[in-house]
Amino acid sequence: MKISELLTDDAILAEIGERLTRHRLDLQLTQAEVAEQAGVAKRTLERIEAGHSAQMSSMIRIFRVLDLLPGLELLLPETAPGPIDLLKRKGKRRQRATKRRHPESADHPWSWSEDS
Repeated sequence: MKISELLTDDAILAEIGERLTRHRLDLQLTQAEVAEQAGVAKRTLERIEAGHSAQMSSMIRIFRVLDLLPGLELLLPETAPGPIDLLKRKGKRRQRATKRRHPESADHPWSWSEDS
């Protein structure tokens, strides 16, 4: 199944669990072996493979054991500010998002002033 925005959260978790199970089996590893090497409880791995949510730190440990960490780079690639942003911010990185400004004309359509 392809993971897409049309799937529910539960369906995505189930698909991730299924993919982890298949990958672990391809590597000829038992749940107990992966759990021990990752430093998580076997029950934690069982729950993840069954499609339940887990702490991100547990997922990272399991990904490390299954050699899946390079995939995280594809999931969330590092972004760099553009050259114009660097000049505007004098080399500093953004710390906050700004609220989008809506043009005033959207709220109040332009009209001739009645005072003129």
